[in-house]
Amino acid sequence: MKPKRLLFLAGGLLICYAGSYLAFRATHTEVWCRDDKSYVIFPGRVSYYTFRPLSYLDARLTGMRFHIGPHQ
Repeated sequence: MKPKRLLFLAGGLLICYAGSYLAFRATHTEVWCRDDKSYVIFPGRVSYYTFRPLSYLDARLTGMRFHIGPHQ
């Protein structure tokens, strides 16, 4: 495989990964009534570990908080 094609493929995969994270974040955000702050709720560990690298960046840039499973 040519390096240019490989770079194009890697860039496409990165864009798909970031887009899927943004869609996940938009559909799994809720405001917790105890502190009136928004949290991205991960329904399980698979989604948590899949999106963890981008959630670190998201937390630094936007101050978003994260939680595995529903708040109790």
